[in-house]
Amino acid sequence: MTPETIAADHDRTVASCGVRHAGLDDLDALAPLFDAYRVFYRQQSDLALARDYLRQRLMRHESVLLLAELDGKPAGLIQLYPMFCSIVAEPIWVLNDLYVADAARGRGVARALMTKACDHARASGAARIELSTAHGNRTAQALYESLGYELDTVYRYYSLSL
Repeated sequence: MTPETIAADHDRTVASCGVRHAGLDDLDALAPLFDAYRVFYRQQSDLALARDYLRQRLMRHESVLLLAELDGKPAGLIQLYPMFCSIVAEPIWVLNDLYVADAARGRGVARALMTKACDHARASGAARIELSTAHGNRTAQALYESLGYELDTVYRYYSLSL
């Protein structure tokens, strides 16, 4: 395969990957992706829980869901949560969930989702997008860094389980 062939294949894949804002009518497509995302992070598979969780977020307008489709089939999702940054006194978005189905990996789906998330954040007037990933998730880290995301070396994040 020549570099030109590889580039053409990549361009066709990206062109066939559509990303759009998802709504309640998309729950049948979103729920299996979200369930698989949770399983990736060592949660028990629970399709009903995944569907209900997403339905609640959408009904309450608590998050924005982006759905990627390859050849008309669900291929990935991103979930963004609105937040505010007191220091800059502006809204921001937290990219909490990014998942690409196994069969769609390596085909530009994650990059297309991330681009659409950035477009959404800019259009909403947000100052930035924040995200976190597992220390060992080198694939995700490489994607984020290739898109201009910078590792936070100033603040240390903590959490408290309740």
